This record gives sequence, structure tokens and C-alpha cells, in this order.
Amino acid sequence: MAQGSDLNFKGRKTSEKISENVHIFANDPSLAFFRIQEHIRKVLPAILEKRTEVLSLQSNLQGHCFDMEYGVQALKSIEKSESTFCNIQEIMKTSIFLKQQLKYEENRKKTKKDSIKNSVYKRFSAHLALDLPDLSDFSGVMRDTTQRMETIISTGQARPDTSTAQPNSVEFQRSHTTLH
Repeated sequence: MAQGSDLNFKGRKTSEKISENVHIFANDPSLAFFRIQEHIRKVLPAILEKRTEVLSLQSNLQGHCFDMEYGVQALKSIEKSESTFCNIQEIMKTSIFLKQQLKYEENRKKTKKDSIKNSVYKRFSAHLALDLPDLSDFSGVMRDTTQRMETIISTGQARPDTSTAQPNSVEFQRSHTTLH
């Protein structure tokens, strides 16, 4: 009987162990799913917040990349436009020079107008157009005329006008063509 009771005891122990293992196998997956569900409920809001932040950063980064590409293209186009800037610089120098010339001419005209206003003769002669002939051989004629005039003045000889002439008066003939 000792053997029967020992066998009975071992059978019960074995059936308890099998029952316990079946119970564990039946409930263990549901316990695991409960733990997973509990973990997801705790972590999911933080994960969603981080995901939203990452998407926002990605959008900003993409915008900055577009801006950087646009800036690089602008710099390349500026490098290509060096000749245009040189042309602009030359045009500016020319325009400054022309402005200075205009100012100089304006000041010159003002002083010329002021000097012309001072004299009736100058105002009158400013409206005359005079084309001077080529006087390259004029110097010889001028010397002859000067010598004759000096001779006439020093000797006191001249053509006397018979109607109003006094014995010692000298009258000179005025030329019809006077040079101004």
C-alpha cells in the first residue's frame, strides 16, 4: 500500500502541475497583452508629440534648404554679372564727368551773361555772327600799317579836310571793316 499511496500522491502532484501549467498557458497571453496595452497607453502621447515635433522640424529644414539653394543660385548669378557691374561703374563715372561739365558750362554762361550785361556794346555784339577770314599773312600788313600810323602821328601829316580843317589838326580815316 505504500506503493499505491505513493503512486496516488505522485499522480495528484502531476495533475496539479499539469493543471497549473494549463492555467498559466491559458492566462499568460492575456496578461502579456494587458502589459503591452498598459505600456502603449503610457508611451503613445509622448511618441505622438515627438512625431509632430519631428514633422515640424522637417518642414522647417526643407524650407531652409530651399532658401539656401536660392541663395546659392543668386550668388552664382552675381558672379556671372561682374561685367554688368563694371559697365554700370563706367556709366556712373561718365555721368559724373558729364554732370561736372554741365555745371562748369552753366557757371561759365552765368559769368558770361553777367559780363555781357555790363556793356551795351557787349550785349549788341553778342547777337552778331562774325565769320573771320583766314589771317595767316596779316602780320606783315599790320606792321606796315603800324609804321605808317606812327609816321603820320609823329610828323603830324594827314589829309586835311578842307571844310573844317585847322592847320595843325590831324584826321584819320576810319576803316569800314573793323575787327572785334
